[in-house]
Formats: sequence, structure tokens, C-alpha cells
Amino acid sequence: MHQHSLHQRIEKLIDIGISLSAEKDTQRLLEKILLSAKLIASADGGTIYTVQDDNTVRIEIMHTTSMGISFGGSSDKPVPFRPIPLYDKKGKANNNMVVTFAVLNDTSVNIADAYNSDIFDFSGTREFDKKTGYHSTSFLAVPMKNHEGDVIGVLQLLNAQNDELKTIVPFSQETQQLTEALASQAAIALSNRRLIDDLKELLESLIKLIATAIDAKSPHTGEHCKRVPLITMMLAEAAHENTLGPLADFNMTDDDRYELKTAAWLHDCGKITTPEYVLDKATKLTTLTDRLPYIASRFEILKRDAEINMLKQKFASIKNEKPCNEALLEQNYRYTLQQHDNDLQFLRRCNLGSEKMSSADQQRVQQISQHQYIDEHGNNKNLLSDEEVYNLTIIKGTLTKEEREIINKHITTSIDMLEKLPFPKPLKRVPEYAGGHHEHMDGTGYPKGLHKEQMPVQARIMAIADVFEALTSSDRPYKTGKKLSETLAILARMRRDNHIDPDLFEIFIREKVYLKFAEEFLDASLIDTIDEAALLTC
Repeated sequence: MHQHSLHQRIEKLIDIGISLSAEKDTQRLLEKILLSAKLIASADGGTIYTVQDDNTVRIEIMHTTSMGISFGGSSDKPVPFRPIPLYDKKGKANNNMVVTFAVLNDTSVNIADAYNSDIFDFSGTREFDKKTGYHSTSFLAVPMKNHEGDVIGVLQLLNAQNDELKTIVPFSQETQQLTEALASQAAIALSNRRLIDDLKELLESLIKLIATAIDAKSPHTGEHCKRVPLITMMLAEAAHENTLGPLADFNMTDDDRYELKTAAWLHDCGKITTPEYVLDKATKLTTLTDRLPYIASRFEILKRDAEINMLKQKFASIKNEKPCNEALLEQNYRYTLQQHDNDLQFLRRCNLGSEKMSSADQQRVQQISQHQYIDEHGNNKNLLSDEEVYNLTIIKGTLTKEEREIINKHITTSIDMLEKLPFPKPLKRVPEYAGGHHEHMDGTGYPKGLHKEQMPVQARIMAIADVFEALTSSDRPYKTGKKLSETLAILARMRRDNHIDPDLFEIFIREKVYLKFAEEFLDASLIDTIDEAALLTC
């Protein structure tokens, strides 16, 4: 080999090393390693094996130029060969094959001519050649070792080419040294890539563990934690594809997608500190249990007292020998019982919560509370305590002002938790995205009261995803899932009131993001006819 040619190959090796360190995808990295090795060694074929935890070596990628063979990597063709065991069933080392010998002995193997070698078992190679008409001659197998000195794979090259004579030649000592240098660089790059992938997988597992913990804490929020990321990414992709309006320039890289998805998974992580009695408050009177049965027992006391009063009047009439209108007494008694039953039924309805309680219903609760009953100590008491009245007259939902503040605190807790994590650079904005999903475009949201221009698009996307999932969810303790038409009508009002981003809402409707999610995850009974034009013009 000429010195100039060697110099060029060394320069190429340096360039390849830089290229390998920049590759982020493991399969593309393996392909780069193999193609680079074939180029430097002028090899017709090549294979990368990786060492598995079950003491086998598995082919990850295979290329043979002259035969047009390409398995693994970007070819999308699965490798059709089984893993090769490093040991037999008795535990004896499998030193009969080139690749296993290279792994077990941590040494390169250079075979000038497989057909004139009796050191290794080439029966499989010869069978392959017989079927395909190929002639496997020169072999070079180089171990790939990680930073701890463990063999993690083997780079094997086949049939070195003489560029001038166009013939198959043995792999030279210089070529072997260059290939070993490349294998060393490749092993470090592959180990780093695997380490990064492992850490990424660990992070994702921890994120999902948090969601699972919230799920275990309250089944009414677990599905929310899982579904908001799905809706978020659906809307984000639709916005990415959009070429119209103010969001035409919104684009995402793969890193951007990963960052947003991570934020979506973690957007409610602060709820892990929220008390269960608040998260799961299914009725207005729920603390540890629903207190309505206690109120019902007081109505029974009122009904008992009404019966006693009627009987007393009848007895007094008999005792004093003064006739009374028994029919009227019984009619009034039955009327009183009916009133008490009606009032109790009314309180049951109030206890369930609603979108908006009327002032008339609030007044009626106050009136009912003034009924007097005699407690077990013989004291006269109002039928409802002030605290019970306060809960039963909650205007919307089942939470008091104080309980809603506890719920709302989860977002500041989420931000505090996330800002304490040392996110790597590609995930630096996770706290900002996750912490902004309760902000409104007009500055009336929380916790920071941000306006639209102060919010990244990603946080605005999550705001829509969060509301849409909450409205359609059927697993909340205080409500059933709303039909699509009702949910979208509420979102349209929020758009009109400048609470959600109008441009994102338009994409959400126009690109039928809502329908794609609904058809996959919602009960068919919730999917009804949608007037998209009306939603976008109201």
C-alpha cells in the first residue's frame, strides 16, 4: 500500500470518528460503522454482531455489495439468521467459529482464505456459497470493546478487494490495524449511544412511574396523565404540518417532540402531593365519606316528630273530649312527610354538583337548613350546619373555594418539582411547558397570569389537551364524560372568551384532531355529530 493511500485512509478514519460521535440513532450508527469499515478496508461484505445477555452473538446488520445483500439498518429487512451461542449446552466455549472465537478470546482474526483453513468451522459459509454462487475468501473479525474493556460486539469484514486488479485479496496488516482503530472508535460511540438510550429509557420509565403513582393515589386522574400526552402530540403534529395562519412557522425537531411529550407526561406531577379527599371528592358533602346519610337521618327525626305531633293532637282530642278533624291532621302529616322527602331528594341532587347551581337552589338550601330538629342531647338544632350549607351551595362542581385552591396548588408544586430536576439541554423547557397548561390567553389563568404572547406554543397546546381530556373523561368521581358536541362547545366558548389559543383551536377542529382521539379512546356513545363551521364562527 502506498504511503499516500495510507495517509488518506487515516484521514478518512478521523472523519469517520467525528461522524460516529455525532450520530444519535443506534441503527444508523451501526450502519455507519459497517459502511465505513467496508470503505476503509475495501471489503465487499461486512457484518456487525453484538453480544447478548444470554451469551449469544446476534447479527445486527449485514451488507454484501456484489450480491446486493442488505439486512438490518435502514434496509428495513430483518436479519434472517439465528443468534450464535458462545457456549454449548455443557458450557464449553464455542471456539470453532470466527466471530465467537473473536469474542471469547478478545482478539482479531484474519483469515486469508476460508477454503484453505482448517482452524475454524466454515461449513455454514460454504453452504451459503453453494446456494448463492458467492465465494467467501478473506475474513477479518475485530472485537469491539467498551470503555470497561468488555467485548460488546464484533466487526467482521469479508473479501478484501484489490482496487487495481479487481481481485479478492487477504486483509493486510495495515488494513487490520485501521479496522481495529475504527472498531475501537465505533465501540465507544456505540457504548455512549447505548448509555444515552438507557438513560433516556430510565427517565421515561421514571416519568411513567410518577403517572402510575398518581393513578394509584387516585384512579380518577391516572388516565388523565396518560391521555393528555396523546392529545398533546396529536395537536402538536397537526400544528407542525399546518401551513396557514399565525402558526404556519411552527415546526418541531425530534428533540422538540421528545421535550413536549415529556412535559405532557409530567404536567400534573404535583398532584402526587394533593390530598386524596380533595382529588376524589365525588360529592359536595364528601370528606372521608359522604355525609348525606347523616342528613337523611335528621330528616327521619323530623318525620318522627311530625308523627308524634299528629298523635299528640289526636290524644289531646280524646282526653279533652273535643272532637278534632282527624282527616285534616293526617293530610297535614302526609304533606309534611312529602315535603321532607322532596327536600331530601333536592339535597341529594345538590350534593352531586353541577356545571352551575342557580341562586334559587342556593336559597332553597338555606331555607331547608332552618328546619329544627332535636338532637340526642335534647337540644334544638338547625337541620344543616353552616359548613354543610357552605358545601351544598357550591356553585360549580363539588369543591369549595379552599379545596379548589388546594387542587390549583398542584400546578405550582409541579413547577417547583420540575425546576429542581437537572434536565439536560434538550429538556430544559419541560417545566415551562408543563407549568403553563392552566394559563389563559387573556392573563386570567394561573399560576402566573401569563398572556398569550408570554406563553410558548407548546404550553398553549397542552392547555387545550388538558381541558379536552378532562371534559370527555368518564372516570371522574363527580361526573360522566360529555359528548363531543358538548365538549367542543365549551372549548369554543373558551376560545371566544380568550382562554385558549384560537389558532390552535382552529387546527384542533379543522384537522379533526378531536375525532382521531375520540374514535380511538372514547366510548362510541360520546361521539355525536359535530358542526365544525359553527364551532369556528361562534
